[in-house]
This record gives sequence, structure tokens and C-alpha cells, in this order.
Amino acid sequence: MSRPIEEFKRTVESVAVIANATLSGDVTTVITGLTHSSKNVQEGDLFIALPGEKVHGAEFAKDAIAQGAVAVLTDVEGATKVHGVPVIITANPRRAAGVISAWFYSEPMRDLYSVGVTGTNGKTTVTTLLHQIMSAAGRDSGLIGTVETRIGSEILASKRTTPESTDLQALSATMRERHMRNLVMEVSSHAIALERIRGSHFAVVAFTNLSQDHLDFHKTMEDYFAAKAKLFSFEFADLAVINIDDAYGVKLAAQTELPVMSVSRHDTTATWHFVSISHDYMGAHVAIRGSGGILIEGKVQLHGGYNFDNLLMAVAIANESGIDPIDIAAILPHLSGAVGRLESVRLGQNFTALVDYAHSPDAVARVLETAHEITDGRVIAVLGCGGDRDNSKRSIMGQELSLRSDVAIYTSDNPRSENPQAILEQMTQGLKISEPSAIVQDRAEAIKLAVNLAQPGDVVIVLGKGHERGQEIAGVVHPFDDRLVLAHAIEAKK
Repeated sequence: MSRPIEEFKRTVESVAVIANATLSGDVTTVITGLTHSSKNVQEGDLFIALPGEKVHGAEFAKDAIAQGAVAVLTDVEGATKVHGVPVIITANPRRAAGVISAWFYSEPMRDLYSVGVTGTNGKTTVTTLLHQIMSAAGRDSGLIGTVETRIGSEILASKRTTPESTDLQALSATMRERHMRNLVMEVSSHAIALERIRGSHFAVVAFTNLSQDHLDFHKTMEDYFAAKAKLFSFEFADLAVINIDDAYGVKLAAQTELPVMSVSRHDTTATWHFVSISHDYMGAHVAIRGSGGILIEGKVQLHGGYNFDNLLMAVAIANESGIDPIDIAAILPHLSGAVGRLESVRLGQNFTALVDYAHSPDAVARVLETAHEITDGRVIAVLGCGGDRDNSKRSIMGQELSLRSDVAIYTSDNPRSENPQAILEQMTQGLKISEPSAIVQDRAEAIKLAVNLAQPGDVVIVLGKGHERGQEIAGVVHPFDDRLVLAHAIEAKK
């Protein structure tokens, strides 16, 4: 992960004070960096050893010290495993890590126009569109999200939607150092619950929607909502932008202490709303009314109602950040959205081929509705469910596939440590599957079948993995890109 060139130095004593923690060892020891990962330790680092589900991070303290870590922050249990360097001990090392990381780098997110977007669906597209608008308007900007991390023109791989606090603050400091004006990032519910954003502050936080997902972690929808809602406080932000077409959005707007700027595709009383959306085969012409009666009109290359929700939110935040509405209107036709989100694969075939990341029941429903909007032919859809994730949504996703596609092909996604066949059985429980619909465990073969079934004017859409370039089976990640596999199947059919 990128770190700033600027040198930062803090004593372990000052770190302990900021963390409200106890300290054993040499109080004058100087740290020059922070990391959660023993693999990423640099000379002079404070290694933050977190308790894990299976292994305590302190088990790697010896490796971290050997690589140059000069101190360790951990909990009481972890402290018993650390020898030879000062140890900062706190009851909640995750929370302490967030606070320390922001303080260590002098709160870089406050020096940027920082935007955090949360919600079940739409985070990646909203942040991508907003980053595209800001960049096109001449504002060097950073982007942190599921697909990639960008520091101006530099592109870094993203390991998770929202990085650990040490990486997040280091990235923000790097952006500040390189004179970025804006930071746009996705904020996952896991990141909120696990304190990765503790110490962060946003000019704007935005809420897209909430539907069933991650209940293996949050247990209930109310717990899931409560995790998202924590972001919408003065501790983390100055302004809330909320989609009030979503029932949870209405609830959030009513309870947040932040000032609210509402967005809605349908409700003309919202601060930002559509005056009109005129569809054509290339996308749509939109007219958007915003704060103070602002009217922004233009062509967009987007399909699907939910993508217009995403566009509206991006436009509203862009205007709030100070970008001229005239410039926004001029930029609209050039917006391309996020990779792996209704991404087309075009090789001259006589049917439409799309890839999408949809991996929740609501996302599957929305994407398949869009697929029907853009064709008079059949919608042939391929879908799998990931292993070691919320299994309560599998049957619902399977039902949505059956209900909303003309041909439903059930396959594997990333089974991870689970039995792929068992996942498929959960997906298809209670469903009557008859030809040409099918269950095909091998994902490449499932995609090939969908392509071979396609007739002129049909839509083939492959769901679940989107931008991902690997498939994890039994703990091993195999190269697998839906876009490439789909392209190969199309070429083979010609």
C-alpha cells in the first residue's frame, strides 16, 4: 500500500497517550510508520496486532520485529506474545488503530474534500461516476473502492472495499502530498463495524440503499442498518446525502444528526430529483433539478433505473463540492460508469453480452429488470453464490434469477471452502428447473451454454463476479475473468 514520502515521527509514549493506552518498554522509542500487516512492515514501524477470528495478530509479532518493527500495539492477550520491543496495550486495538492512524498522519482526510459512500448496492458506481466528474472538471482526485484505488493517474489494486485504518490514512496522506483536491471512497458496513474508519472525517457521507446482504456478519437487517447509520454523525461527517426512494434511506434521513440533502428518482420534493429521463438505445437524455432550482441536462451512456439513482447522487455531490453545473452537464455524455457493472462485451455478435457484479437479491433483481428494458428478446442469465458468505440469501437470489430471466443458468461463483454442489442446492431449493434453464457447476461451461443458447436480439448476462479476475475454489484462487470467458465463448460460437 502506498505511503507518503514525507517523514512522520512520533514517540511510543505519545501514541499511548493518544490511544489512552498503557505502555511497557522504552517510552522514547520513535516510530516512523504504521501497519496491520507483518508482511508490509518497514523499518521503524509500529506493528498493530489485532485479535482475529482464528489467529491473533500478535502471533506474527516476531516476524514483524525481525523486519524492522520497533513497537507493537495490541490487547492484553496479544501483549503476552510480544518480546523485545515496547508494547502499547489497549482493550480495543481496532478503535485505537483508527484514532492513532489519523493522528499520526495529521488527519489528511480533513485536508481533502473527502466523500464516503455507503449502501448495499451502488457504492462502486457512485464513487466511479463522481471521480470521473471531478477528474474531467480538472480536479486531481483520489479513489478508494472495491475495484481499484487511484491516486490521480496512478492505479493500485484494491484488496478490500475499505482498507484497514493504517492503509486508509497513509493513502489519504499520499493523496494530500500529491496535491489531490478530492478523495472519493466506498465505505463498507464491515469497515464501520470493525473501526477501519475511526478517526476519519468526511465532508460528505452518502447512502444509496439497503437490502439483504452480509447477514452472516451483521445477523439481522436492523443490525446491518445500525452499522451503516453510525457513519451519519458529526464524528464522521459534515453533510449527509441520502436516497429517500429507499425505505431505510427515509429512516436514516429522519434520525441522522447531520444536515440532509435528499435525492430521489421519483419524489420531486427531494433536494435533487429528475425532471425527465428519455431513454434510447444508447442510454438516455436526463434533466436533473437540484439545490436552488439548478437544472442540469445532458446525454448519458447508462441503462437501468438504479444507474440513474447512482448518477443523481454523483451529480448532487459534485455540485455540492463546488463544480459548476454547466461543467457537469458537459461532462455527462463522457461518463462510463464502473468496470464490471453492466459492462458490455462486444465482438460483433448479434446479441448483447453483459457482465455485472450483482451478488445480493436486490442487485440481481435490479440488473435483470434492466436487462429486460434494453431488449425485446430473451434474457439469458448466469448466476452463482459465493461460499463462506451469507447463506440466507442464496435461495432468494435463486428465486430472483428464476423469476426475472427467461433462461436461468445456475452455476458456481467463488465457493471458497464450501462444497459448490451444496451451494447450488441451496440456490435452487424448491425451484422447478426445466430446459433450456439448467444447473451447470462449472462456471466456464455455464457461460458457454448461455452464449450457445443466445439468438439475435437476446441478452446474455453473467452475474456475481463482475470485475473479479479469479475464482476461489477450496482455498486456491484460479485465474478467471467473466469478461474474458464470455468473450472466448462468443468467439467460439462464430
